Amino acid sequence: MSNDPMLMSSRAPEPVGAYPHAKRIGNMLYLSGVGPRKRGSKEIPGVTLDDQGNITSYDIEAQCRSCFENVKTILEDAGSSWENIVDVLVFLTNMKDDFQTYNKVYAEYFAGPPNSGKPNPTRTTIEITALPTPIAVEVKVIATID
Repeated sequence: MSNDPMLMSSRAPEPVGAYPHAKRIGNMLYLSGVGPRKRGSKEIPGVTLDDQGNITSYDIEAQCRSCFENVKTILEDAGSSWENIVDVLVFLTNMKDDFQTYNKVYAEYFAGPPNSGKPNPTRTTIEITALPTPIAVEVKVIATID
């Protein structure tokens, strides 16, 4: 990515609208919502679609892992890192069925307990009725950047 405040990763999935992967303001990096899709592909890890594009089954754990890996990619390409995340906002389409699994995967990626000297970022989880593509989770983060 360049020094332009609007940052696009050449490795992360292409945005589904007219927005950048991230925007830098001072030493803060604001990521757009990041889903589990793979770059250059219609493949969505953890999602099985029928011929009409409707979800027939999904694996929330696979989607969460893919979202987090996509976030890592965008952060690295912007010159930041996973450790610089200060706030996480996640959107789930099925809080009742998926929150426990999301929380388990989240704990693996953010392993620093509050008294470890490396506290986890703040976090908000919201249930919504749908996302723009056939996914069950989307992650938005704010991070610092040097």
